[in-house]
Amino acid sequence: MELELRHLRTVCVIAETGSLTKAAAVLRMSQPALSARLKRLEQEVGAPLFARHPQGMVPTSVGDFVLLRARAILHGVAELRRDAARYTRHATAVVALGGVVGSVSVGLAERLADHLPDRDVRLTMDYSPLLLWDLVTAGRLDVATTVDYPGYELHPTPAVHCEPIVREPVFVAVAATDPLADRAEIPLGELADRTWVMTPSDGAGWPDCFHAACEQEGFRPRVRYTTPSSDSIRALVSGGRAVAACQPVYLPSDEVVVRPIAGNPVSMRHVLVCPREGTLAGWLPTIVRLAREAYWAYVRDHTAHFEFLSTGNAV
Repeated sequence: MELELRHLRTVCVIAETGSLTKAAAVLRMSQPALSARLKRLEQEVGAPLFARHPQGMVPTSVGDFVLLRARAILHGVAELRRDAARYTRHATAVVALGGVVGSVSVGLAERLADHLPDRDVRLTMDYSPLLLWDLVTAGRLDVATTVDYPGYELHPTPAVHCEPIVREPVFVAVAATDPLADRAEIPLGELADRTWVMTPSDGAGWPDCFHAACEQEGFRPRVRYTTPSSDSIRALVSGGRAVAACQPVYLPSDEVVVRPIAGNPVSMRHVLVCPREGTLAGWLPTIVRLAREAYWAYVRDHTAHFEFLSTGNAV
């Protein structure tokens, strides 16, 4: 079997959804057909790409490698199509925007489209901050919103602008039945005996920075579950089987409450990166302003913690 773009997209969709059922729906194929395709792909690679756990499909070490390369190839193909379009007589100039977190990048894409009505703004989301940085450095993205963490900060280079958007504290999601759910803020140390569900390493400092903060409180978090699937995380938290570190905009429910961690011991920084010689370099101050507007609009509309964040807890 020769690898094709549809095979690479299959790997990406399974990783993004964390479920064969959901991936099959996205790809518009039956689950048995998707399972058969994945099996053929794993046979071609020579190793399993995903570990099948009750909480979802989690990439193996080989799967992480294939996933990283697949995303890079798909970005490259998208870039080829975009650049080829520039040679057509009536082609609209394309702005290639990358993003890690929807609370910034989706709103920024909408605002950029309003400010640049003569350009076609296209947003590509990715889990890996490092991949977005590499794509910006290579000139394959015109601008990207990414994240970094204390001790793992991104810095400007001779080739890339790097401007902070906002620093955001990390919150915690616990079951509504948890005794700590009634607290306005939860001390990190009081979570020492809890079981955790964590998102996988993003290669840019997460969850390393969180583990470091826990160790400063005198404990190592007991991480039983690791999954990229927000649905799996919600199910584990709502069932009281785990607690989870999350963004303040993580949607609460009757079964799940989202609380600040007292003292904000863990944070992440939203950062905008742009090639210095790129077509949008002159727009950088405006784009940073639009990104901040997008973040605060999203916080206002999607969380009850707007006042907490806007009074100096997110800067």
